[in-house]
Amino acid sequence: MDSTQIIGYLAGFTIAISLTPQVYKSWKTKSTKDISILWNSVYIAGLIMFSIYGIRLMEMPIIVMNTIELSLAVSLIVAKVIYR
Repeated sequence: MDSTQIIGYLAGFTIAISLTPQVYKSWKTKSTKDISILWNSVYIAGLIMFSIYGIRLMEMPIIVMNTIELSLAVSLIVAKVIYR
């Protein structure tokens, strides 16, 4: 693994960590009234496209970290639907 890949993993990890408190709070409080379904949908669409980009380039930092971020974002959508 070279320094560019390490930076890629660190960048993806930082973004995933930034979303984690919101996901945790939403599931713990069972409140998603302040979560925008439009924002989350656009975010998920971007993550899917960026994942496809990473797969086409065979760049593991993009693939791995986007998979984690995508699972967190989908978790927020699921919480939003469940806790309307």
